[in-house]
Amino acid sequence: MYFDPLHAFVFAGLFSPGPNVILLTASGARFGFRATIPHVLGVAAGVGITSGLTGLGIGSLLLAAPAVNLVLKLAAGGWILYMAYKLLTAARAQNATAGDTPWSFSRAVLFQWVNPKVWAIALAAAAGYPAELSPWGEAARLATAFSGINLFVCLFWSFAGSLLVYLLTSPRLWRIFNGTMAAMLALSAFLVFL
Repeated sequence: MYFDPLHAFVFAGLFSPGPNVILLTASGARFGFRATIPHVLGVAAGVGITSGLTGLGIGSLLLAAPAVNLVLKLAAGGWILYMAYKLLTAARAQNATAGDTPWSFSRAVLFQWVNPKVWAIALAAAAGYPAELSPWGEAARLATAFSGINLFVCLFWSFAGSLLVYLLTSPRLWRIFNGTMAAMLALSAFLVFL
């Protein structure tokens, strides 16, 4: 049986805390596991698309255009800081307003375009674990590895978040939880520039 070392690298990279893990854990806690499933599926699909594009060379093109790269970094950092602010000011699910809903599938897919952690892991995987395939073959290999592994990672973190509801028994604990998740998300915005 052949084990591709790419899978271990992808698992380690995607399982560790980053914007997706933080947002999915918070969504699981605020809205429940079932309501977070579209977010989970959107992340898995978006990560697959993003990593597949690196196999086709789009990541190299972005790195070769410093002005475009800077604009994307600024947009990503700004968007992640905005999400951290929204998370900091969010109410728990039972007190949520009509506009306070879990992420949709499409929103989660689109977020992967500005998620610096996904781009960094995908670029490192494409460069560090090539399989000597055609660009389309490499794109398919990366997309299926990232998407498949990330689906299970996302399910784990959103389910873990849904279990936190049993510990978050007061408004004070919810504020601490939201503040901690928002602070971690805000810190991840600065990783864009590293």
